[in-house]
Amino acid sequence: MSDSDEGQLQDYSVDQLAGAVVLVLGAIAGLLQVIWMSKCHCKVNLCYIFRCERRPPTEEEMKSLQQKIKDKKQDKILKKEDKILKKEDEILKRSGSAQLEPEPEPEPELDKLV
Repeated sequence: MSDSDEGQLQDYSVDQLAGAVVLVLGAIAGLLQVIWMSKCHCKVNLCYIFRCERRPPTEEEMKSLQQKIKDKKQDKILKKEDKILKKEDEILKRSGSAQLEPEPEPEPELDKLV
């Protein structure tokens, strides 16, 4: 092996280059989404790219968040109740079909008794 082969990269195809570009752009987009969706107040600055400062939520935001939490809790309770009712119905159906009606006892014959 000669010294000139050590620093060379292999030849790559266009689809491999496209895959690398997509991965890099996806990573950048993910980072931007995290910054954008966070609760910090963001300012775009060309020198530092992003500057974020944390601001507390306003009273309206707090009320809306509390309402969302209450709604989620109520939804969870309703879903659990629905599941319980469905299971009860299934159990009742199973037990209704599993229970056999008792067979009536045959009436005694009068000839044998006399």
